[in-house]
Amino acid sequence: MRRLRYVCFALVTLSLTRPAAAQQRPLSTEDPEPIGAGRVLIEGGIDYAHDQHYPVSGLEGNLWRLPILGTSVGISSIAELQIDGGPFDRLSITNRKEADLSKLLTVTGNTTHDVDDILIGMKIRLRPESNNRPALGFRFATKLPNARNETGLGLDTTDFFASLLAAKTVESIRIVGNLGVGILGDPTDGERQNDDLTYGVSFARAMTQQTELVGEMNGRVSNVFNAFTLP
Repeated sequence: MRRLRYVCFALVTLSLTRPAAAQQRPLSTEDPEPIGAGRVLIEGGIDYAHDQHYPVSGLEGNLWRLPILGTSVGISSIAELQIDGGPFDRLSITNRKEADLSKLLTVTGNTTHDVDDILIGMKIRLRPESNNRPALGFRFATKLPNARNETGLGLDTTDFFASLLAAKTVESIRIVGNLGVGILGDPTDGERQNDDLTYGVSFARAMTQQTELVGEMNGRVSNVFNAFTLP
């Protein structure tokens, strides 16, 4: 899958102090540093995915998510509350296939749309960064089933994620790594779940006072923990 992100983020820090240093976008890999107590960070942008595939509904196409919205609230010096989601997802359908839940679709044309699933999470810094060791943190989040499976864009399942976070700044480069688990509901069988390994690595290099060069690799490995389950 080729994925492009067109991002024009407006950052608003509702604080009388300096701007928050833990700005996350456009990266998905989470930095363990929180935004700081008493601060609110509001982020917004546009996401475009080419050849997006929905294996449960059997739909394929080009997806626009506009806008993507994220709000982070610093509830202490080491913790922040996160709420992410969006009001409008639109898929231009290029192909349809038979799938487990394709019979539930109410889509008749070449496009479908829905709201985005809302993700509510908490990030806690466990250890600050020092000269010889990285910062460490922990994040857990729950995805709520706002998007409907009748539109082909949702699964009507509630998912849970937990990750260990690490980050280190080397000269002008910020390196961040995430490793965790996702407990995902199975929409085809309400008595079954998928236990996935999640990962992410990112870097950000300051080019000037106003610009950064960023890149990342992230994803998940499905049902990786089933191999360790005894019969």
